[in-house]
Amino acid sequence: MSLQSDTASRVMTISHKKMQAKKSLGQNFLMHARIAERIALSAGLTPDAVVFEIGPGTGMLTRELLKLTRKVVALEADHELFERLQGDFVSEIADGRLELLSGDIRTFDIASLPKGYALVANIPYYLTGEIFRMFLTAVNQPSSMTLLVQKEVAERIARAKKESILSLSVKAYGTPRLEFTVPRGAFSPAPNVDSAVLIVRNISRAHFKTSAEEERFFALLHAGFAHKRKFVRNNLADAGLPAGDIPEKARAEDLPLAAWLALARPGYL
Repeated sequence: MSLQSDTASRVMTISHKKMQAKKSLGQNFLMHARIAERIALSAGLTPDAVVFEIGPGTGMLTRELLKLTRKVVALEADHELFERLQGDFVSEIADGRLELLSGDIRTFDIASLPKGYALVANIPYYLTGEIFRMFLTAVNQPSSMTLLVQKEVAERIARAKKESILSLSVKAYGTPRLEFTVPRGAFSPAPNVDSAVLIVRNISRAHFKTSAEEERFFALLHAGFAHKRKFVRNNLADAGLPAGDIPEKARAEDLPLAAWLALARPGYL
């Protein structure tokens, strides 16, 4: 049986009154227990891991994470859902296995998380780029990121032949992989597009010897992609940045990560 057809038969029956999605928060609740289980298993968590979950919502994914790990720290921006989760997970909160926090991820202090934590979440689509930036560039980086995002975004990062600022930014810190796709019918309300689970492993700053080199990399990236119709050498020249050995007719989307990293090294300045 396909995942698409299996979705309809296994959606949990939860009162719509109890889970009114808020468009302002970009809420699309995962309703398929088997998909939640698969996401948790795909994250490759160890029994002693600490997991950070953004937007636990109805707690579907939270329950599966608690089965596999020592502790889950979950941050919920919706106060009504936060109160509901407090009631649904009384015992897990009491024994310290679940730390439930109320707040907006955009103002959350990542430094408060324990070192080596894993990030696993069904994130709001409109915050995808910001979440990647926040966690990959944080001083306290996660060991891995397992995120349910738009299928198109996951493909652009992990499978597209042409690069983008987002794909190169992610690859600069880790190894992305599109694990599996999730049909829109697995959510309530159903979004207009399908989703996919994207996993980024081996997260580190190994590509950058200094913070200055890291800053140069992003300055070059943004300058190089400033005008899509221009060749990358011209874009970099407009910004007063080096072009190194980049071919004259190359466009930013055609250059691999290695070329951008080479330009960011001090020898090119």
